Amino acid sequence: MHSRFLARVVIAAGALIAAATAVLANPIVDPEGRYTGGAPLGRSPFSFLGGSSPVARTTVSFPGNHAPGTIVINTSERRLYYVNGDGTAIRYGIGVGRIGFTWAGTTAVSAKREWPDWTPPPQMLKRRPDLPRYMPGGPDNPLGARAMYLGSSLYRIHGSNEPETIGQAVSSGCFRLTNDDVIDLYGRVRVGAKVIVLR
Repeated sequence: MHSRFLARVVIAAGALIAAATAVLANPIVDPEGRYTGGAPLGRSPFSFLGGSSPVARTTVSFPGNHAPGTIVINTSERRLYYVNGDGTAIRYGIGVGRIGFTWAGTTAVSAKREWPDWTPPPQMLKRRPDLPRYMPGGPDNPLGARAMYLGSSLYRIHGSNEPETIGQAVSSGCFRLTNDDVIDLYGRVRVGAKVIVLR
C-alpha cells in the first residue's frame, strides 16, 4: 500500500516537472507587441517577479561637465547614465525605441510615479486599436514599478517586467529598465533633473 502511494507521488511530481519545463520552453507570446510597444517577444509566465537585467548596473568613469543628478541616455549604446558628479556615473542597461521611434534632445524629468497607470496615447491607439484604453498600475502594467515622465512629451523612463527586452530596440520611444533598476534610479532622480538623449 505504501509503495503504491509513493509511486503515485513520484508520477505526479514527474508530471508537474514536465509541465513546468514545457511552459518555460514555450513562454506566453505577445505576437502583436500589445504590452511591449514593439516587436514580438516571448514572455515568461513568471515575469511578473521582475528578473535581473542582462546588463549589470555598475559605476563607471564618466568625465564631463554634467551637473550631479543629470541623466544621459545613449540610444546607440542602449545605456542610461546617472551622473554622480565626481567623474563617475551609474550605468544601467535599457531598452530603447525601435526603428522609426528613436529621438534625441534635452528635456527634464517633469513627474515621477510609483506603479503608474497606463493610458495609451491616441497615436499608439491609431496604430494599435486592439490595445486597452486604460490599464491600472501593477505587476502586469507595461510601465512597470516606476515611471519618470520627460517634459511635456509622451515619453518616459520606466520599468518593465520583461528583462529580456533590456538592450533591445522594442519600444515606441520610451526608455525601459528592469523593475529592480528603475526602482534604484527612481530613488536617486529628482523632479526637474536634466535628461540628455543622444542617438
